[in-house]
Amino acid sequence: MFGIYLKRELGRRKKAALVIALGLALGIALVITVNSVSAGMTQAQDKVLKSLYGLGTDMTVTKARTAPTSGSSGGPNFKFGAKSSSSSTQSSDRVQTQGGQALKSTLVTQVAAQKGVESAVGALSLNVTKVDGSFTQGKAQSSSGSSNSGGGQGQPGGGTSTGQPQVQGGGANFNVNSYSVAGVDVAHQGLGPLASMKITSGKTFTSAQTGTKVAVVSKSYAKEKKYKVGSTFKISGTKFTVIGIATPDSSESDTDVFIPLKLAQTLGDAKNQVTTIYVKATDSKQISTVKKEITSNISGTTVTTSADLASTVSGSLSTASSLATSVGKWLSIAVLVAAFLVAALLTSSAVSRRVREFGTLKALGWPSRNVTRQVVGESMVNGLFGGALGIALGVGAAYVVTAISPKLTAQVGSTTGGGGGMGGGPGGGGPGQQATQNTLEIALTAPVSLTTIALAVGLAVTGGLIAGAMGGWRASRMRPADALRSVS
Repeated sequence: MFGIYLKRELGRRKKAALVIALGLALGIALVITVNSVSAGMTQAQDKVLKSLYGLGTDMTVTKARTAPTSGSSGGPNFKFGAKSSSSSTQSSDRVQTQGGQALKSTLVTQVAAQKGVESAVGALSLNVTKVDGSFTQGKAQSSSGSSNSGGGQGQPGGGTSTGQPQVQGGGANFNVNSYSVAGVDVAHQGLGPLASMKITSGKTFTSAQTGTKVAVVSKSYAKEKKYKVGSTFKISGTKFTVIGIATPDSSESDTDVFIPLKLAQTLGDAKNQVTTIYVKATDSKQISTVKKEITSNISGTTVTTSADLASTVSGSLSTASSLATSVGKWLSIAVLVAAFLVAALLTSSAVSRRVREFGTLKALGWPSRNVTRQVVGESMVNGLFGGALGIALGVGAAYVVTAISPKLTAQVGSTTGGGGGMGGGPGGGGPGQQATQNTLEIALTAPVSLTTIALAVGLAVTGGLIAGAMGGWRASRMRPADALRSVS
């Protein structure tokens, strides 16, 4: 009886039911869209951090910045030997640790022994600046003039006058090429700078290649230099063979060349030193506790977590994320409140127009609870229909955002002031230089999770209950006499 009457009454009031359902649907659709975009922002930020941080890395440990000593200079210094030839080719590589700060390799073991640390791996980041070109020696020429007013050459009354000598020709033409090199612990590649890279051509290092002169290069750098697997190149006179080409899992890599750690230490004159220690915690929820543990037990170091680095992300990604989390959240709440109130007012107004109907039902013996159940039932159906429509609209909007994939930029600066990336990782400058910013481009997606769908269903039920409660309360207060007074 209840179901039949419910179906008949909803069929009679299709327009009113549709208006209520649409109001709830728009509010629910907005909530789904905002939640999905916010989730996409979080994923985009994670991609930015992983590209700099290393897959599975929870924090990094670097040396605390120290003031430069008096008279020291972090600027490049190149020396070329003089040669007697008129034209000579010169080439020189300057290799230095990024940020000019390094830690002892023994600290890797100390960090790994701290409470809450699952594993720790050291890496050495280098900046290589290559200058090559040639000098061309100029030639000195003198201008001369003669007069024949008297005797022969060199005699009084005749001779040759010589002007000031002038240098003609000569000059220099040099090319400057800068790139970054990361020394990788080949025995522990699952954590560190190479962990966020995928080998797309060739192969990666083996644990036995600690001293082998081989290299893995990033795809972008290989394309720029036209390197292939088997190509060779030199770093400060040491010849390396390319064994693999790697592509970052997301965005762009800030490191151009990866070589075994021991060779990087030799090239950078940094024996038994590392610039960054990558740390993975046993429990991702206790990262802040592990950070305090390392900071208090190992002096002279700076510990940087992903949360610290996330605070340095700027650009359109940061702006869009702020809008989605703040403006979007409050806008969703405002629209939902308005939708619930409209649904409740429309339901209450509809009950007021059904005075004769509900008064007659009470006169026939319907108790107030049945009348209330009837109104609440109709409101719940409207709410569920609005929820289904809102889910469809919200999922459709999220799909459109994913299909369009708008591009967002992110600039990630250093939290230590020493180098770009994670605590002085790839992208940093030398001593006395300001940290560079890594500009990355991320495609925005809007993933819809089951949690978001469950939230939408809950909102639909809540909206139906709120509207039904107000309408049911109004209907329960009607008396049979009201029906008689409404008869004209």
